[in-house]
Amino acid sequence: MKDRPYQTIRVSLREHVLTITLSVPERKNALSPTMVHELLCALDDAREDPEVRVLVLTGEGNAFCAGGDLKQMQASNEGPELPVRGDYADLLLRFPRLGRPTIARLNGYAYGGGLGLVASCDFAVAEEHVKVGTPEIHRGLFPMMIMAVLARVVPRRELLSMMLLGERLSAREAKRVGILSHAVERGALDATVAKLSADLASRSPTATRMGLLAFHEQSDKSLEEALPFLKAQLFALLGTEDAREGLQAFFDKREPRWTGR
Repeated sequence: MKDRPYQTIRVSLREHVLTITLSVPERKNALSPTMVHELLCALDDAREDPEVRVLVLTGEGNAFCAGGDLKQMQASNEGPELPVRGDYADLLLRFPRLGRPTIARLNGYAYGGGLGLVASCDFAVAEEHVKVGTPEIHRGLFPMMIMAVLARVVPRRELLSMMLLGERLSAREAKRVGILSHAVERGALDATVAKLSADLASRSPTATRMGLLAFHEQSDKSLEEALPFLKAQLFALLGTEDAREGLQAFFDKREPRWTGR
């Protein structure tokens, strides 16, 4: 991973797991233009780094992300000298193009735009006491952009209720409607995320990357379009070193040795 002058996030890579920490705890890790730009840079770097097999997104302090930083959104961007790669909509679009499993580790509540990040990840883990929601309606606003990603994981009536009433859901409720993949007891967050990350990182990087990219691309296709596309992806995957190694290891009755090619 490239060493960049980040001001609002922290990035660390260990054993093929990249952890990105939203790091403005005094503002509850609210999303400013600077943070969005830095997240775009970090995600782009992760996509290009073969050492990164899993990405964990979390927050510092007692909040995952409070949503958009309204004060900062109205101010000029005085962040570090990083290229401006897009806005919040571009950030949400980055996740399905990563080709790496993503895990939202909810160290605290996630509201508004922060919940959009959670819904964009492949997995989301929170302890039972954590709350999530879309409170924008109480400020005369509406969760317009995050509606697109929430609608992919939350049933229609549940989502409408959340958005129109500004409800805050418990972790158990959030798991029931599909926002979270895991709702765990207090004290079990780190162990759950560590095990999930390690399990994902142990899989073939090639199969994981190609499979995730194919999954997200076929989700917007009709059945008639998706099947020929997925057939072509299967044949492409069968031609990779990892696929040949996986099959040979099966016949040899040994663990496969992945190269990521």
